[in-house]
Amino acid sequence: MSIKLKICGMREPGNILEVSELQPDFMGFIFYPQSPRCVPDDFSLPIGLPTSIKRVGVFVNEKFEPISNTVNKHALDFVQLHGNEPVTLCEELKLAGVGVIKVFSIGEGFDFGAVEPYKNAVDFFLFDTLGKYVGGNASAFDWDILNQYDQEVPFFLSGGISPDNIQDIAKLSEMNLYAGDVNSGVEISPGVKDMNKIKELLMNLKSTK
Repeated sequence: MSIKLKICGMREPGNILEVSELQPDFMGFIFYPQSPRCVPDDFSLPIGLPTSIKRVGVFVNEKFEPISNTVNKHALDFVQLHGNEPVTLCEELKLAGVGVIKVFSIGEGFDFGAVEPYKNAVDFFLFDTLGKYVGGNASAFDWDILNQYDQEVPFFLSGGISPDNIQDIAKLSEMNLYAGDVNSGVEISPGVKDMNKIKELLMNLKSTK
């Protein structure tokens, strides 16, 4: 397996640059005011953040214009849509030249028919744990349910991923898994990542390849 890594919920400039030294493939920034990891109003990406790290903006039920403005302001490569966004918004964003990751929260009995209308309108799906919060619930869903997915669109896997369980991703080797998405599982506090935990996670991830 060659699984890419996304570190999400980044907020503090110094911490962003620290984490960037470990060269994750993607870095996520949350633009949802109700999230404890939402970036501040005066947020700007620190000078020196490598362009090789794809920048992902996370939005929840936002309209096209505010998303587009944020994409342009921060030179985002992808938007991650974490709410009940319609297919038409995904299509509009793709036409505007930004990559689209559509999130589906997975609970018991999830119907993968829900992803069908989005297949031609996104670059990736992201499957996360259904919980109290919009992401960052610090718990994994039962990955066996992913056997019900047809694997047509590559996906990110999120929800409670930490150094302790990252090696379990090897069990998904036959699936169209593109990247692991980590957030609360490598944190000191909301929005502040623990470098040692990320290093441990990267080491354990490499051992699955």
